[in-house]
Amino acid sequence: MAGMEAEFRAHVAAGLTTLARCWALTRKDGVTFGFTDHDCELAFEGITFKADTGLSARALQQSTGLSVDNTEAMGALSDAAVTEADIEAGRFDDAELRAWLVNWADPDVRWLQFRGSIGEIRRSGGAFTAELRGLTAALNRPMGRIYQKPCTAVLGDANCGFDLTAPGFATEVEVDDQEDARLFRWPELAGFDPGWFAGGRLEVLDGDAEGLWASVKKDVVKDGLRVIEVWEPLRAPVTVGDRVRLVAGCDKRFETCREKFDNLLNFQGFPDIPGEDWVMAVPKSTRPNTGGSRR
Repeated sequence: MAGMEAEFRAHVAAGLTTLARCWALTRKDGVTFGFTDHDCELAFEGITFKADTGLSARALQQSTGLSVDNTEAMGALSDAAVTEADIEAGRFDDAELRAWLVNWADPDVRWLQFRGSIGEIRRSGGAFTAELRGLTAALNRPMGRIYQKPCTAVLGDANCGFDLTAPGFATEVEVDDQEDARLFRWPELAGFDPGWFAGGRLEVLDGDAEGLWASVKKDVVKDGLRVIEVWEPLRAPVTVGDRVRLVAGCDKRFETCREKFDNLLNFQGFPDIPGEDWVMAVPKSTRPNTGGSRR
């Protein structure tokens, strides 16, 4: 029982305990929910843990070493806590979850039993079941750089270093016309050439889909209208009048980094990697193979 403080250990060793479980769920947008299986609300660390919210968890599966700890949380969908609309919109994807054993008579006496994130969520019959992944789950993700010609950075991240607030690379507009939260149309987007936002992002700033975003597939002019199409429909309704932010796209090419963004010093690709024709080159009698530059 790593991390258990002496005061909590003494309470457990006493034999007569007043323990309850508490869960704190923090979404990517910063919204935090607190749940407890106690019959009254508890509060600590600035979070109110509400009773009778229907959230419960199976026994934690924890082990030493680097194996992945996991468990499941189950609960009822409700308007006050976890809603089906928020799950469908992806707002709980990869949310952080912490679980404590708490002395409800003195909440300062507690033990952080589990810390991890939300994995796969399944919904049925007005309830949900969420997979909980321990901190070691992150060790299963590929790490390190990939040697390839295109840039591996995300436009505007720390590796790219480009300032997306610079004039001409993003704009905020109200939705004028949309179809299935996938196609967006405007009479014009003054100052931005067609194709400027292809490969970029469409971010929703207010309305039911606030905080959601999608990658831009196409940015074209059709029938006199500027049409932005995203790869997948946004997972919440978007209505006329909602504000969205359009961010310029990057196709990861060496030339684009230099000519569109003037950011060549931060290019994270390897444009001079030899292609397959160089790897498979063999001596020829028709022309010299001197080993010189093939560019």
